[in-house]
Amino acid sequence: MAVIHQAQLSPSKLEVVGGFVRTRPWGRGAGPSPQRVAAYRFDDPDGEVGIEVHLVRGAHGRLLQVPLTYRGAPAPGQEAHLVGTLQHSVLGRRWVYDACGDPVAVTAILRTVVEGGTGAEEQVETGDGRFLPRATDAAVTGRGAPGLHVGPLDGLAVQDGDTATTVRTGPLTLVLHRVLDPATPAAGAVLTGTWAGQPDPVVLATVTPED
Repeated sequence: MAVIHQAQLSPSKLEVVGGFVRTRPWGRGAGPSPQRVAAYRFDDPDGEVGIEVHLVRGAHGRLLQVPLTYRGAPAPGQEAHLVGTLQHSVLGRRWVYDACGDPVAVTAILRTVVEGGTGAEEQVETGDGRFLPRATDAAVTGRGAPGLHVGPLDGLAVQDGDTATTVRTGPLTLVLHRVLDPATPAAGAVLTGTWAGQPDPVVLATVTPED
């Protein structure tokens, strides 16, 4: 379950996303102010790391996928994947990372795909100690393949390309599609998603055994 606080953020998440996208090869031409389309989340079993995947449309018209993690302190060894920081009116300062370089997020994505899981359920904290369920605006589902299982990660080797980011973990390779194309066939172990205006599943990520 992902808990959503009613909070003020400075800078906003979309501002953080826009600044990050401009620095990546798959973000060329997206412009400084991408438009939010939808988002989905994954659970951290320890409840320490927020994992949120943003779907945004750039000035070039392409739909981009930007997964981020939010942490309450700097993550040792992840300096190369730090996107920036933001101030959260409830949680305080948050360190924002590219989720493709965050082992907590990569493990969550791998498990969702391999085990045929879904994105996290969301609940909004009302400020008076209550939590109310909130419908997610993107529904994601994993579909595994025979012979795949998620074990301990043997480090992360992250490589950005023009349309995708490849994450080699030792036992498995995750390919996260950065530029989303509804025509991509859903073959093998995949994560697919739907959202308003996109009723047919779109391939978001694929998982294969490492060679």
